[in-house]
Amino acid sequence: MLWCGCASEGARAYMELSGYHGRCMFSQRTDWKLTPNRFTAAQREVRASGREVLDLTVSNPTRAGLRYDSDAMLKALSNREAMDYDPQPKGLASARAAVAAYYREQCQIEVGLESLILTTSTSEGYAYVFRLLCNPKDEVLVPKPSYPLFEFLADLQDVTLTPYPLLYDHGWQIDFPSLARAVNPRTRALVVVHPNNPTGSYVSPEERRQLNSFCRDRGLALIVDEVFLDYPHDGVPRSSFISSQDILTFTLSGVSKISGLPQMKLAWIAASGPEPAGTAAMDRLEIIADTYLSMNAPIQLAAAALLGERKNVQPQLLDRVRMNLAELDRQLAQQKPCRRLQVEGGWYAVLRVPVTRTDEDLVIDLLRQASVLVHPGHFYDFPNDGYLVLSLLTLPDEFRAGASRVLETLNQGQ
Repeated sequence: MLWCGCASEGARAYMELSGYHGRCMFSQRTDWKLTPNRFTAAQREVRASGREVLDLTVSNPTRAGLRYDSDAMLKALSNREAMDYDPQPKGLASARAAVAAYYREQCQIEVGLESLILTTSTSEGYAYVFRLLCNPKDEVLVPKPSYPLFEFLADLQDVTLTPYPLLYDHGWQIDFPSLARAVNPRTRALVVVHPNNPTGSYVSPEERRQLNSFCRDRGLALIVDEVFLDYPHDGVPRSSFISSQDILTFTLSGVSKISGLPQMKLAWIAASGPEPAGTAAMDRLEIIADTYLSMNAPIQLAAAALLGERKNVQPQLLDRVRMNLAELDRQLAQQKPCRRLQVEGGWYAVLRVPVTRTDEDLVIDLLRQASVLVHPGHFYDFPNDGYLVLSLLTLPDEFRAGASRVLETLNQGQ
C-alpha cells in the first residue's frame, strides 16, 4: 500500500518481489499459472458446502482401506544403525540388495548392485536422468495421453517435452510413424510408461523390439517408468526393461506403487545398456546423486521390509481393481452411450462418453449435480473431449454408487 506517494520498506520489497517496474526475481521456469482452474474451484465450492462427495479419483493407497502390516514396518524403521551417517551416493548396499532381490523374486532377473541408484521418488529419478542426458532446451519424447507430472519436471530441468501419440484400436498402441516425425536434432531421450497411466497399456514385445531399433538408429536413450508393472489384471507377469542391453536404458520404479507406500520415500534408477555408455552413465549419475544425498538412513535400512510388504498389499490391490472393474462393466452393460476402453494393468479405467460439452464442463456438472468426483480426460492430455478417468482403488461400495451416479447422469442427457 502507498501513502503520500511513497512506499514503505515492506511495500517496496513486495513490489520488487512481484515484478513491479517490470522486474521479477523469479525464474521463467516457475512461471506457471498458479490460480485454481474451474474444476479445482468447483471442488472447493462443493466441499465447503458440506456435501458428501463420492471420490472416484482416489490415488492414495494408504487411504483406500488396505490392510498393512504396520507393526513389521514400524519395527524396521527403528533400526539403531540409522544413528550412523554413512553417505553412499548410490544408496546403502543393503538397500540396493533388497531392490535386486525384488527383481530376482518378482521378475526372475539378476540385477547388479552397481547398476542401481536409490532416489526418494521416481520424480527425483526423472530429474536425475533429465540432468544427465539433456542440455537446456533439449527435447524428450513423452507419450500422450499420460500422467501430467512430466510437464512440471521438464520445466524444472529446462527440458522441452515433445509428445507422441498412443492410438486406440481394440487396445492402445504406440504410433511409430508419428514418433519418427517428432524426432529432431535436439531430441535426447524417449519416455515410455509400462504400463501407461492412465490407459493401463503395457508395451508389447513387438513394440519393445521397435523401440530398441528406433532409439538405436537415432542415438536416443530410453527412459522406462515401471511403477505399475506388478499390476496386470490378467495375472500374467509382464517383462521388465531393467535387463535391456540393446540401448542405453533407464528403468524407474519404487515402493510407492510396488508396495502401496507412497509415504516411504524409496525409489530407484536402474541403468543398463551397451558399454561404454552404461558405465559412463552410472559414473555421472553417481556424482549427481552425491551432490544431493537425498536418501535417509531409516528408509534405506528398512528397504527389505518395505519391499516385502508387496506380498501382502499387491493381492489386495489386484482384488480391489478387478472387483471395481467388474462392477463398472456390469453397469456399462445396462446402457449404451458409454463404453470402457481396454485396460491391461494399473489402477485406472478410461470411459469413452458422448461429447455434449467439454470434459471440464462435464466433470464440474457431475460434481455439482451428482456429488461425484472423476477426472477429465484433458487432465491426462487426451487429444479431444469425451474421456473420463476413474480410479479403481476406490472402496467398492463407494465405487459402485459413484459409477452409478456417473452413468445415470450421462444417460439422462441422451
